[in-house]
Amino acid sequence: MSHISSKMSFSPLIAVNSKDLQNTDGSDYIINCHHISCPKYDESYKESLENPEKFWGNVAQCIDWSKPWKKVLDNTKQPFTKWFIGGELNACYNAVDRHILAGNGNKVALIHDSPQTSTIQKITYNELLKKVSLLAGVLANMGVGKGDVVIIYMPLIPETIMAILATTRLGAIHSVVFGGFAANELAIRINHAKPKVIIAASCGIEPSKIVRYTDMLNGAMNLISVKKPQCIIFQRRNIWESPLLEDQFDWDEVIKRSKPHPCEPVEANAPLYIMYTSGTTGQPKGILRTVGGHLVALCWTMKTVYGMNKDSVWWVASDMGWVVGHSYICYGPLLYGITSVMYEGKPDRTPDAAQYFRVIDQHNVNALFCVPTALRIIRRADPDLSLSRKYSMKSLKTIFVAGEFCDYETKIWAEKAFKVPILNNWWQTETGHPITALCLGYGHNPGLPKYSTGLPIPGYHIDILRENSNEAEAHELGRIVIKLPLPPGCVSTLYHNDKKFKEIYFSRYPGYYDTMDVGYKDEFGYVYVMARDDDVINVAGHRLSTSALEDVILTHSDVVDAAVIGVPDPTKGEIPLCLYIMKQDIKYNRRCIGICRDQRGASEARLC
Repeated sequence: MSHISSKMSFSPLIAVNSKDLQNTDGSDYIINCHHISCPKYDESYKESLENPEKFWGNVAQCIDWSKPWKKVLDNTKQPFTKWFIGGELNACYNAVDRHILAGNGNKVALIHDSPQTSTIQKITYNELLKKVSLLAGVLANMGVGKGDVVIIYMPLIPETIMAILATTRLGAIHSVVFGGFAANELAIRINHAKPKVIIAASCGIEPSKIVRYTDMLNGAMNLISVKKPQCIIFQRRNIWESPLLEDQFDWDEVIKRSKPHPCEPVEANAPLYIMYTSGTTGQPKGILRTVGGHLVALCWTMKTVYGMNKDSVWWVASDMGWVVGHSYICYGPLLYGITSVMYEGKPDRTPDAAQYFRVIDQHNVNALFCVPTALRIIRRADPDLSLSRKYSMKSLKTIFVAGEFCDYETKIWAEKAFKVPILNNWWQTETGHPITALCLGYGHNPGLPKYSTGLPIPGYHIDILRENSNEAEAHELGRIVIKLPLPPGCVSTLYHNDKKFKEIYFSRYPGYYDTMDVGYKDEFGYVYVMARDDDVINVAGHRLSTSALEDVILTHSDVVDAAVIGVPDPTKGEIPLCLYIMKQDIKYNRRCIGICRDQRGASEARLC
């Protein structure tokens, strides 16, 4: 078959038939088998759609409430759905205090591993509570209270999580800005959020340099048009200490003078945080998340989706500036009461590509969550698995990948290197937790069909729609949409912009949340996410998924990464252009063209 068309099945290229029991690629773990029924999942998923009040009312028992809710769901003003109306709770209490009250204060909450500074720091729940409550006292003395915004501009260090939890302890709203963002980008966020306080680190570290955060903070202060907020600076004295300017206060000094502050309960639909994400020009797009639904969803997914138990060591290789860091470095593992690893390093260059294996071995990590690019980087440096053989992977049970398309060649290599299944899951900044995955806590067999991102997790009613809004058939490419209401934990609105919220996500397909992703479902309900809608290119009337083309190129043994984009063509409208990276300094050869010709057809081979 030559093309991926919106009207054609394309399983021969994209997915081995789910009924195929034969494992032909030599992998020990990737088996595209027939659908294995999971009664617990089937029952829970059905109830979540047919009786969401009962389902989520039961799930919400995993969180401690200072005041019970009056109503589980209010969906009268779509898309502004409310959950657990009238209930009150505190995020910091659920992430820290309650575990200490349950007798688990000496359990390690955070492991900070920083290879560039040659330091490993372990922080117990008792220690975390002490530091967070003192910092909350500092913020309260600066006038921070319920509904106020605190911007956090810090790298992947424990103090970033302390700043987040101290803010939520007061019922205030945090907004973490990715550490190292330029002064202009930081200024845009300050102008929009109007924070009462900014908490920043003196610096971050990259493989070849020190990034002086306070230089960019000071630059941003000269650009803003709102009242200048007070600043707390955490000095990383072992790396670089920043001179303090007016209205900047040393973290250590203000902590010394502080007193612990108690938790302030807030209503379940009060805002928890703002996360600024990519959007069109003009006003920033601030994803607003509410407290109750977010806490319920994240605590529940740690067991139900990711299969963690109370003794697990959990590592998410991301940054606190991104949604994955918020959800699964900070909130998810701490709400569930387990140990979260914070690795302040890279897949390679800090100092080498063996670090992921070392961290897993040294800290007895049970599950790793990362982007496929991290695995591709390690694969490029260690194609023959020599680095992985130096470390024990006995503690590791699963690797979860998300955030981008995971090509099959990388997946096969990673399963051999780490000796565990690589499980894809799909979600977005807007949802805050997985939309599709395997629910390991329900007993799902960890064997996904090739290229699938899993099944819809409970709460998500997924449809695939054609351009005319009619529902697509199995294996037919279309727009992925989610029927309203969205489950707890998803975006509640855009900060200060309800109108834009409705326009961006709900105007094109009334009654649905528009993911703006393209994919399909197979006959068993497994979802296959192919690309963002703008990553589908139209070549002479044929809609082609760029990720499918990339995956064909990646079957070449010497190619470690590839990117396909559409470029204008006067005859065909668009044609695909492929850029790729070789394992070594290998000259271009025509095998890539040949692979495309064999698997995608002659017309597309000429175009790559």
